[in-house]
Amino acid sequence: MQLTKPTKRLHRLRRNKNIRNLVCENDFKLSDLICPIFVEETLTKESPIPTMPGISRIPEDMLADEVKLLYKLGVRYVMPFGISHTKDNVGSDTWDDCGLLSRMIKTIKSACPNMVVIPDICFCEYTTHGHCGVYHNGYVQNDETLQLLVKQSITAAKAGADMLAPSTMMDGQVRAIREGLDSEGFEHVAILSHAIKFASSFYGPFRTAVDCELIGDRKSYQMDPANGRQALHGALLDEEEGADILMVKPGTPYLDVLSKLRQNTHLPVAIYQVGGEYAAIKFAALAGALDEEKVVYETLTGFKRAGADLIVSYYTKQVAEWLANAKGD
Repeated sequence: MQLTKPTKRLHRLRRNKNIRNLVCENDFKLSDLICPIFVEETLTKESPIPTMPGISRIPEDMLADEVKLLYKLGVRYVMPFGISHTKDNVGSDTWDDCGLLSRMIKTIKSACPNMVVIPDICFCEYTTHGHCGVYHNGYVQNDETLQLLVKQSITAAKAGADMLAPSTMMDGQVRAIREGLDSEGFEHVAILSHAIKFASSFYGPFRTAVDCELIGDRKSYQMDPANGRQALHGALLDEEEGADILMVKPGTPYLDVLSKLRQNTHLPVAIYQVGGEYAAIKFAALAGALDEEKVVYETLTGFKRAGADLIVSYYTKQVAEWLANAKGD
């Protein structure tokens, strides 16, 4: 039997590496990545996080050296998270000019003035109940939390933050923070909003990392993982309120949401590869089931293909080291 030969041969553009590179649609760069850092007060040495192998809490007095190392590796954006030992029921340490949040920002900017500092703006690491705002009667109180978010945001801006990443998922948080910043002369400080933050099971390793024991759950204010349209609605409200960048969190299970958001906004879009995603790859790699570097690169490229301009990832430092080693070769 004579077979008809194909006239359209997609293999032509895959024939060798140089041709594949010529028509490559998506790739990531180190300048796309934001590096989270865990900083614990009173700590005297690095403390490895058992649920996130390769990631440690670092003492405050090591923060300057860590930031300098990251900058030398080519990392230009950091997102510090504080592990506080002065917790209370409202997270008042976050609006103390001498508190951990303020100290972290000042240390980073002093050690490395050109490093872009994007602190997490939330309360879960600083409260005894582990929720993201004022908590009583079994619920986080939205409007009371907004008032404290503004105080925290202004404190972070005074300390030298370049951009703020509010993650409480309170209704109206972007508008409240934008108005608060502007009223204090911080019009230049940008807002990277956790616009779509799902109530996800993938946050488990993070909660261990920041010593955040939670009373109940966050389903009453974080996004329902089943709801894509509602997620998009929430993100577009943040855009109306003045967000400069919109973020989807977590990453891998929500690429459809990321893609739809990309199609519905002209703002830069970010995605957060959270602790559970990091741990899934890391533990599989440690077991010999995956080639870690290849899987990480594939994952990051997938985020870019789905529409992400920026990626927050616990792999940022390791990616920088891999790229540096590749140049050396």
